[in-house]
Amino acid sequence: MPQSAEKIKDHSTLFNEPEYKQLMENKKQFEGCHPQEAIDQQAAYINTWEYREKNFAREALTVNPAKACQPLGAVFAGAGFERTLSFNHGSQGCTAYFRSHLTRHFKEPCSAVSTSMTEDAAVFGGLQNMIDGLNNAYHVYKPKMIAVSTTCIAEVIGDDLNAFIRNAREKGSIPEDFPVAYAHTPSFVGSHIVGYDAMVKAVLTTFWEGRERKAGTAINIIPGFDGYAVGNNRELKRILNEMGVEYTILSDVSDVFDTPTDGTFRMFDGGTKLDDVAAALDAKATFGLQKYCSDKSLEYAASKGQDVAAFHYPLGVGATDEFLVKLSAITGKAIPESLERERGRLVDAMADSNAWIHGKTFSVYGDPDFVYGMTRFLLEMGAEPIHLLSTNGGKEWAAEMDTLLKSSPYGVKGQVWAGKDLWHMRSLLATEPSEFLIGNSYGKYLERDLGIPLIRLTFPIFDRHHHHRFPVLGYQGGLAVLRTILDKILDVLDVETAKTGISYDLVR
Repeated sequence: MPQSAEKIKDHSTLFNEPEYKQLMENKKQFEGCHPQEAIDQQAAYINTWEYREKNFAREALTVNPAKACQPLGAVFAGAGFERTLSFNHGSQGCTAYFRSHLTRHFKEPCSAVSTSMTEDAAVFGGLQNMIDGLNNAYHVYKPKMIAVSTTCIAEVIGDDLNAFIRNAREKGSIPEDFPVAYAHTPSFVGSHIVGYDAMVKAVLTTFWEGRERKAGTAINIIPGFDGYAVGNNRELKRILNEMGVEYTILSDVSDVFDTPTDGTFRMFDGGTKLDDVAAALDAKATFGLQKYCSDKSLEYAASKGQDVAAFHYPLGVGATDEFLVKLSAITGKAIPESLERERGRLVDAMADSNAWIHGKTFSVYGDPDFVYGMTRFLLEMGAEPIHLLSTNGGKEWAAEMDTLLKSSPYGVKGQVWAGKDLWHMRSLLATEPSEFLIGNSYGKYLERDLGIPLIRLTFPIFDRHHHHRFPVLGYQGGLAVLRTILDKILDVLDVETAKTGISYDLVR
C-alpha cells in the first residue's frame, strides 16, 4: 500500500493512489451506479433554463439553505456574556451540531450543554431533564449565568421553559437569585438570526425587567450574528474609544472565540460583564448593527424609553458614514479627525483600484444584512451586483434591496431573491452567470461546478483559517474587503493570462 510510517500521506494525495482509485471504481460497480454518459447528460441538463424553471417551481423542498437554525444563534449570543453557559433543552446531537458549527469556523472550542432529551422525554416531557441538567451545569461548570434555548424536540411537545426553570429553582437545582435567561427557539421556523435576537432580548429581560430606568449618556451596541465578530468587535471598540463614547457591547464574543494559547484553559473568557448588562438599562440609546438580528431586542429597548437605531452591517464608506453620524448625533461627540483620515484612505484605495473593479459582476448570498451591506459597498466601487440571495431574507428585506439597487446606475442588472437557497443560486449562475461570487464556504461547490470564483466573506468559513480575526466593518474593514476582492480578481487574471503568456504582467 502507498501509506507507510516513514512517509505519511495526507488523504488528499493518498486517495489519488492507484489502489484507492480502483477501490472507488469497484464501489461504483457494487452500488450499481448509472453509466458515466447518463451522469454527464444530467449534469448538463441542470445548467439549462428548462431545469431552472422546474427548480424555482418547487415548494416543499429546500436544498442547501444559506442559513442555520434558531438555537445556533442563541448559543452564539449566549457565549458573548460573562461566564455564561449556553444550555440547550433538547437532544445531545443538536448541541453537538451547534458546538461543531461554531468551532469549525472560529477554530476555538465552543462550550454548550444539553438536557439530553431522548424518547422518554419526548413522550413524557423534559421537566426532569431540565431539573437535573441545571443542577449539573450550575455545580460542575460554575457559570455566572445560564442561557437556555430550545430545539425541535422540546418545541414539538410544548415544554414550558418558564415553568420548568421555576420548578428547578424550587427543587434546589439553582439558587433563587441565579440568573437564567431563556428563549424559545424552535429550529423548524426562523433562522439563526432570529434565535440570536431572541436570546439577546432574553438576557436583557433577565436584568432589566421590573427595574426603573434612569436615563444616562451611554450607548448600547448589539453586533448581531457575525462570523467576523472577533475582528469586528475589536474594531468597533477602537472606533468608539476614538470618539470618546461611553458604550456597552451586548454580547461580545471577541475573547471567548479568540482565546490565547498560554497554558491556561479558559472555558469562559471575556464577554459583556453582567453588571454592565444591568446598567445598560440606563443607556441613552441602543444600536443594532444588523437590523434583522435585533428586531425584538430593539423593540424591547424602545419600550424601556431608549432611543434605538438599526443598521445594515456598516461596511464601506456610506454605511460607516451613517453609523458615525448617528452616533455623533445621539452622543454629542464629534467625529475625530483620525476617523476622517481613515475614511479618506479608504476612498483613495477605492480610486486606486477602480479600474480593476469597475464593471465587474458579482453575486452575493448570506444573511439579509450582510447581503445588503456588501451590495451597497459593491455599488460604491462601481461593481455590478447580479444575483442577491438571502434564504432568511423576507419581503421587507427584498423591498429594501430593490430600493438600494435603484439608487445606483450600477444596480440595474441586480435581481433580489428572498427565501431562496443555494440550489436556486446554482440555477441562476448556470443561466445568468456573474464573474464572481461572494458568500461562505458552501459556495465552493458552485465554484467547482460552474467555474465562478468564490470570495469568502461571511459565516461560516470552514475551509480557510483566521478570517474572523480581522475586521470587515468600518473604514478599516472596508479596506480589508477591498483587498480581498482585488486579490481574487487579480489571481484569476494571473491564472488566465499564464495560459497564453499574453499580459502576464508584473505590475497590475
